[in-house]
Parts: sequence; structure tokens; C-alpha cells
Amino acid sequence: MKKKMSLEHAVEAFAGFMVLLSVVLTVWIHPLFVWLTVFVGVNLFQQSVTGFCPAAIVMRKLFGLKTEAELAGA
Repeated sequence: MKKKMSLEHAVEAFAGFMVLLSVVLTVWIHPLFVWLTVFVGVNLFQQSVTGFCPAAIVMRKLFGLKTEAELAGA
């Protein structure tokens, strides 16, 4: 049986991708792309404190992803 990706894992994967992308852009395109890394880090920090994550809201609406709790109950 194929396991569905949870919203939490999708957000973590997206954040990791964005950090890697920003490093590549910083090294090969322009040093100011480092601010994208800062932005991702600030978003991760504020999400850990407040529980509010704009990326999770967008992913839920666009892709219909469910939280781990919702998947466990289904």
C-alpha cells in the first residue's frame, strides 16, 4: 500500500528544497539571494513558535494534503 505524504512532511521537504535552491542561487547567480535563505529560516522559526505556516495553508488548498493526525484517523 502506498503511503500518502502528510502536510507536515510536504512543508519540511519544501523548506529544505528552498534552502538548497537559495544556496545555489547565492553561489552561482548573486550573493543577495542569501536573503531567501534568511526568509525561509525566519518562516521556519515563526512557525515553530506560533504554529502558523503560510506554505501549509497553500499546500492544503492547492494539493489537498492532510495532516498526520488526519491521515491516522482516516
